[in-house]
Amino acid sequence: MSQVATPDTSHQDLDRLAGLAEDTIRRARAAGASQAEVSASIDVGLNVNVRLGEVETVEHTRDRGFALTVYFGRRKGSASTADLNPDSIQATIEQACAIARFTEEDPASGLADAERMATDFPDLDLWHPWDLDVDAAIALGQEIEDAGRAIAGITNSDGSSVNVGQSLSVYANSHGFLGRERGTRHSLSVALIAGDDEGMQRDYWYDSVRRAGDFMDAGEIGRKAAERTLSRLGARRLGTRQAPVLFAPEVSRSLLGHLLGAVSGGSLYRRSSFLVDHAGKQILPSWFRIDEKPLVPRGLGSSVFDAEGVATMDAPLVVDGVLQRYILGSYSARKLGLSSTGNAGGVHNLYVKTGDDDFEGMLRKLGTGLLVTEVMGQGVSIVTGDYSRGASGFWVENGRIAYPVEEITIAANLRDMYANLVAVGADVDHRSHILTGSWLVEKMTIAGE
Repeated sequence: MSQVATPDTSHQDLDRLAGLAEDTIRRARAAGASQAEVSASIDVGLNVNVRLGEVETVEHTRDRGFALTVYFGRRKGSASTADLNPDSIQATIEQACAIARFTEEDPASGLADAERMATDFPDLDLWHPWDLDVDAAIALGQEIEDAGRAIAGITNSDGSSVNVGQSLSVYANSHGFLGRERGTRHSLSVALIAGDDEGMQRDYWYDSVRRAGDFMDAGEIGRKAAERTLSRLGARRLGTRQAPVLFAPEVSRSLLGHLLGAVSGGSLYRRSSFLVDHAGKQILPSWFRIDEKPLVPRGLGSSVFDAEGVATMDAPLVVDGVLQRYILGSYSARKLGLSSTGNAGGVHNLYVKTGDDDFEGMLRKLGTGLLVTEVMGQGVSIVTGDYSRGASGFWVENGRIAYPVEEITIAANLRDMYANLVAVGADVDHRSHILTGSWLVEKMTIAGE
C-alpha cells in the first residue's frame, strides 16, 4: 500500500476557512449579534466499489460545509451553506440573524464559557493522506475480494470497498477562539455470500485506520469475511430460554453506546433516561472502569477541543462501577446546573478496562450460552432501559462453539445487564473510538421458536 507524495494544500485550505470564519463573525457582530460561532469544513474522498472482479462505482467527493450560529442576547439563530462564495455567506449571515430576532429567549443558550476555550494545540498525528489513484484502489479492492472468493464454499460476493478520506475543519467564535483540525480516515471492506442446501448466508469484514500503513493485510480482510460467512451456514433457531450471553467486541460497543445515550445531557435534562440522577451511583460491577482519553496520538476519536472550542482532557467516566459524571456540552450543562465536560459533539476515545481473557477464554467463561455477533432492530428504550433486539450468532456448549443461530430475539433491561456484567474480554476491537473487548452478561431472555 505505497503512498505517492503530492503537494499538501491542507494548510492553505485551513487558512482560507479560518479567514472566512473570522470575517463572518465580524460581520455578524456588526449586524447586531452579541455572540457568534462558525464551523467550516472541507471533506475530500475517493470511494471505489468492486464486485466479482469488476468495477461497480468510482466516486470522488469534495464536500464543503459552512454553518453560522448567532446569539442576540439569549436568542439563537442558525443557518448554513455548502457554497463559500461571498454572496452565499452574506445570505447565511442575514438568515441566521433574522431567525435569532424572532426566536424566544433561552437562558441556557450562548457560547461555551470563554475560560474553557482550548489554548494548547499539540499535534495528535491525525493527518495521513493516502495518495491512492483509482487504478490502485481498484486493484486493492480486487485483491481483497479475490482472497475471500478463493476460499472453498464462497459462492458469491456483495463486493469490496476502498475508501480514502481526509477532512479539514475550523471552529471559531466571538470569544476570539480559532481552532483548526485536519484528519484522515481510510477503510477497506468486503461482504461475501455462501450457500448450501439449507440456504444462503452473508457476512463481511472491514478495517478502518488513520494511516494506510496501519491496515491489516488486505488479503486477510477477505479471508476473515469468508471465514465469518462460512461459519453461519446451517444456522438454527433456538427455543425460548434464559442463558448467559457473550457479546462479541464489535457488538459490545453498542451496549456502551446505550450507556452513553443514557448519561448524555439531552436525555438527562429532558428527564428521558433511566439513569437520571445517577452521577455518583454504582451502575456497573465494582471492577468496571471507563476512561476518556481525547489526546491519544492517531486515535480515531482524538481532538484537542470539542465542537464548542472547549479544551478536552483525560477524564474517567466510570470508576469501580460508579458513574463519575455525565456527557455534557455547555447547553445541556446549563440546563442541569452543571459545567461542560468538553463533550459537545460527542465523546472522544473511550477505553474500557479489560480482563485477562482473550476471546477463547471468554468462550470458556461463558460455558453454555449464546455468543452474539450481530444485533438488529431498534428495540432499545433509553427512557426505561428496556432492551429487545433481533440477533444472530452461535450457541456455545462447554466453552466451545456448537452451531450458528439466527432469527432470535434477546431481551433484558439495560440496568440489569450493566449490573450483572460478568467480564470484559481482552479481545479489544480497535476499529472505533470506543475501545472495548467482548462483554459477558450473566443472563438474558432468548426468544426464538
